[in-house]
Amino acid sequence: MSIRHLDDLFEPASVAVIGASTRAGSVGATVWRNLKQGHFAGARWPVNLHHRQVDGDVAYATVAELPAAPALAVICTPPATVPALVAELGARGTRATVVLTAGFTPEQKQAMLDAARPHLLRILGPNGLGLLSPPVGLNASFAHADIGEGGLALVSQSGALVAAMLDWARGRGIGFSRVVSLGEHADVDFGDMLDWLASDAKTRAILMYAESLSAPRKFMSAARAAARNKPVLMVKAGRSSAGQRAAASHTGALAGSDLVIEAAVRRAGMLRVDTLQDLFIAAETLAYFKGPLHGSEHTTQPRLAIVTNGGGAGVLAADEAAARGVELAPLAPATIEALSTKLPAHWSRANPIDIIGDAPVERYVHTLATLLDADGANTVLFMHAPTAIVPALDIARALVPVAQAHPGRLVSCWLGDAAVAEARALFHEAGIPTYETPEEAVHALAMLCSYRRHQDMLIEAPPTPAHGAATPPSVDAAAVRKLVDDALAAAPDAASAWLGEPESKALLAACGIPVVPTRIVAPQPEAAAAAASALGFPVVLKILSPQITHKSDVGGVALDLESAADVSAAALAMLGRIAARRPDATIDGFTLQPMVRRPQAIELIVGTHVDALFGPVLLFGAGGTQVEVVADRALALPPLNEPLARALVSRTRVARLLAGWRDVPPADLPALYAVLIALAQLLADEPRIAELDINPLLADAQGVMALDARVRVSAAAPGGAAHFAIRPYPAELVESFIWDGAAQARTVTMRPIRPEDEAQHLAFLARLDPEDIRMRIFYSRRSIERSELARLTQIDYAREMAFIATAASADGHGEETLGVVRAQADPNNVEAEFGILVRSDLKGSGLGHRLLAKMIEYLRSRGTQRLVATILRENRRMLELATALGMEPLAVQPDPETVRLEMALG
Repeated sequence: MSIRHLDDLFEPASVAVIGASTRAGSVGATVWRNLKQGHFAGARWPVNLHHRQVDGDVAYATVAELPAAPALAVICTPPATVPALVAELGARGTRATVVLTAGFTPEQKQAMLDAARPHLLRILGPNGLGLLSPPVGLNASFAHADIGEGGLALVSQSGALVAAMLDWARGRGIGFSRVVSLGEHADVDFGDMLDWLASDAKTRAILMYAESLSAPRKFMSAARAAARNKPVLMVKAGRSSAGQRAAASHTGALAGSDLVIEAAVRRAGMLRVDTLQDLFIAAETLAYFKGPLHGSEHTTQPRLAIVTNGGGAGVLAADEAAARGVELAPLAPATIEALSTKLPAHWSRANPIDIIGDAPVERYVHTLATLLDADGANTVLFMHAPTAIVPALDIARALVPVAQAHPGRLVSCWLGDAAVAEARALFHEAGIPTYETPEEAVHALAMLCSYRRHQDMLIEAPPTPAHGAATPPSVDAAAVRKLVDDALAAAPDAASAWLGEPESKALLAACGIPVVPTRIVAPQPEAAAAAASALGFPVVLKILSPQITHKSDVGGVALDLESAADVSAAALAMLGRIAARRPDATIDGFTLQPMVRRPQAIELIVGTHVDALFGPVLLFGAGGTQVEVVADRALALPPLNEPLARALVSRTRVARLLAGWRDVPPADLPALYAVLIALAQLLADEPRIAELDINPLLADAQGVMALDARVRVSAAAPGGAAHFAIRPYPAELVESFIWDGAAQARTVTMRPIRPEDEAQHLAFLARLDPEDIRMRIFYSRRSIERSELARLTQIDYAREMAFIATAASADGHGEETLGVVRAQADPNNVEAEFGILVRSDLKGSGLGHRLLAKMIEYLRSRGTQRLVATILRENRRMLELATALGMEPLAVQPDPETVRLEMALG
């Protein structure tokens, strides 16, 4: 249902409390008291079966007796009564409820949802604290304290933590726009809240405390949309590995559920923090401090200069910066010279900058102004410990104008309590972020840096093959399908099977991933020796058994065999070891492969795994036999493009080795990215891939090569594009046709837009006449911001669509965009509004008709109920196109300069 009727949760016209009570300490009494004590201006009605008055107000025995249908109902009665109440409220016209009751059985909860569904009635809870909406004075909760109004929205699964956080925030003067306790989130969940709060003008940042998530694709779509509008920060409980299932593959063992959550948060452009205190620190930092967003080189990495009147504080800040990966900016010679004119002769001439405890106000002003004017540091951390030389308030008054002349460049730490309280308050009022300790200040910068990196990934466009992009291997889907079919057909129960090493490598080869040649021989030492002689030495010998997936663990691998005698001896010894260690294993034979000697190659692991919630995930990290001990890995959600693959690799320690060191040249990173992208495509194409390991995958300057692989397939098809948390590119919607509407017939392809189309789309917009832009978009600006261009090309296919018409460019190199149609559905998928642009020199050619007809067909296929458009009255051509395809004007038009058209799609 998404955001349907959620307005009545937060801004209802009337509220009824069902189970409002006179019994002190009860939930019903507390909720009614909280509702009355707020400044909610709407009607308030208590419902109590046994009392005609509650706290001096007229009470109603039943819902039927209420003067009108309440916009919001708060239910505090026992679980058995709730389904009938929900049905009665829905029938009267109520569209939102808060169910505070706890102790539902699964059957009672389902009965409640079934009662709500025919009326599209939304349910918050059950078993929550309720909600507060300070902008309208609504406290529909049993929280112990009311709160002030502010710009933060808080959404939490834990009611107890909501209560504690409200108390903590109230003591620090932090206000909220909305506070929501989701409880068991039987209906309204995190995705719904993100969708609603993303467009809430009262909310500038969204804070979440989550213990579990549901509906992953809905959550990811909502989170990505919300994170483009405002900061979204989350504390997710459950970082430990306790309870994670054992897995047969390295990837399954390494891909813990918490790492998947981390990958999802990063992919959505949100920020995950560790503690509740960090949640508020990060929110306030994002609200007031823009330093890493607006550095002198537009970098996301803050280069920090530290100014302090005490060396100890500077050392603490520098230590924390090193631990958090925040770079201390080196001081340029010109900056050192300028600082030296007012600093003592013995100052350190380095960063941190200690201006000494006896510094007068003028020294503070000079130092700060010099650093903010200089190149090098884009962020300055000012720290002050109180002294008897100069009052802290005098220093603050002098520094505020300097800081305001360089907005978003300064953070501060006033060490102490009463002696610096007024100075700290003055900085806070001036919009300069202030922190209590050096460590807290640097930690806040580090969190901001992480957030900005996640945000950048939302708008980074992949390069096209013509501009340096890695060309990912194409997946031979037919070959992959046959390998999986054969493996399942040969499995004892035909439900799940491990591919043998040769079949696993054949599957990788079908994905275009380089593999080492492999031969299969019978389980006799003589056969192995003969095959090795034919293959050429040196060779690697491995056991081949369906029961043994980790061969090294049982002595099933022998390396660097230089002769037939070596192979024969190794095979005989291997058979003996396997018989002793795995007497249950069926020995199908041996595999032989050339011994790959690439002395500068780095061993990596690349794998896939199906998470119980978020579906298929990809893993990358340091490989080899100690992979699970080293545990240097990072996860990502598919689909992948080159920027996402590059970001995945960069989050590991082994990435520094891949960049080269001493006399070792950098590895062929585009080849590595191509492997990751190919695996992501494999996961989309073949849903029966359950687990996959490539370990080791060698990487060096020559490229990459898979030495060993294991693949588990499942007839249950747990993967595939349908189970991706992010809908992949819908290639099935691509179509081509011969178009004769131009000067000469051309082959035109209509397809969904891709992130890689950014440069091509910019060129398309540049060829539009200003008047055409005004007619379609209602403004004449020809330029477009980078973030806006990314928003047009990097769309969420789960909830919006843009089809472009393309053809080969006139010079024969690449393609050009001829037109685009775009539709954005509301989160409820009830209404979609379209816009269309055709290149100015192609107007009247019929291309717009083809594009809009394709969009209408697509919207119908996904169940959208209504298509709408707002068109300038003077735009006769567009009005004719829309009406020709079945759209009709509204009987009453809201604007004399435009025409609003609609068409039912059902």
